[in-house]
Amino acid sequence: MSNPQTNPPPYTQPGYTPAQHYQPPPPPISSNTETVIIQTSHPMLVPVSSEPTRIVCPSCHAQVLTTVKHHATSRTHVWALILCLICCWPCVCVPYCMNSCQNANHYCPNCNAFIGSYRN
Repeated sequence: MSNPQTNPPPYTQPGYTPAQHYQPPPPPISSNTETVIIQTSHPMLVPVSSEPTRIVCPSCHAQVLTTVKHHATSRTHVWALILCLICCWPCVCVPYCMNSCQNANHYCPNCNAFIGSYRN
């Protein structure tokens, strides 16, 4: 059996003060507080055309000739609708076959990163 007199709990020892949880005071509230957002990387403006363009890829930093993929836009659909409405329905597919009626989206052939889009 242990004797309670020989091993008193630590909180009963003379000179012992229990630890207190310190919480720092809240920061002062100021009426003229500013929020500053620092942007470390900004998009580069890359001049592109409807044809493949030789550039330095902003993603992989290699000098490449971009891969161009043409995609139909709402303007392409509107031209097809106009052709249909003026009774030229056999020509409805023409805006979808012409690259000049579609956007040219440029991609890096190395990393497949989207570079930019050329709108006609």
